[in-house]
Amino acid sequence: MSMLLAIDTATRMLGVALHDGAQVLSESIWFGDGHHTSELAPEVALAMRRVGIEPSDLTTVAVAVGPGSYTGLRIGLALAKGLSLAYNLQLVGIPTLDILASAQPFREDPMLAVLQVGRGRVAAVWYKWSRKGWSARKGALTLKWEELQRELKQTTYICGELDPESREALRNAEFVALAPPALCVRRPSFLAELGLEKVRQGKLDDPANLAPIYLDTSAA
Repeated sequence: MSMLLAIDTATRMLGVALHDGAQVLSESIWFGDGHHTSELAPEVALAMRRVGIEPSDLTTVAVAVGPGSYTGLRIGLALAKGLSLAYNLQLVGIPTLDILASAQPFREDPMLAVLQVGRGRVAAVWYKWSRKGWSARKGALTLKWEELQRELKQTTYICGELDPESREALRNAEFVALAPPALCVRRPSFLAELGLEKVRQGKLDDPANLAPIYLDTSAA
């Protein structure tokens, strides 16, 4: 039996899940408010205690690799790589916004998944629907909210980290269809299932080479 641990520390919202290949056994999501280092390992330990397993029972670790905050990504990757090396676990990295996209329902409109990166900017990835679900059209862009709205030429479904001010600004904007708040949460259980799919495809990552996806903000 497989036992996958999913870890997402890409932004202020953190998540941990355990998945045995047939069902989600545990899932936790919370706002870390900059305390990733002190909160992550205890949350992982708590999840395993609740399920009644030890680190040696794990077979795989799936981790969000970005885009995201520099510190957050480093903390999540460090723990994932450490567990992989210490217990000889399979390791898979998943792009942060793919986690969010995988939870969205079918729509005919294009989709834009976003996360806030500070100073009025967002990281955004365009997705389109295919027979396999939502797939990214290209890599992440770093845009200001005003620039993002100018990019919209047709009705676009937007999901992701939207604070009250951003949601209010976009609510009546032209060409915008906003996802409800419940669908704007990155759930680590979806990260787990994306990780399991990569394992089934034999697309494992090397702990020595798996690197975070940082944003190019030089032009911002």
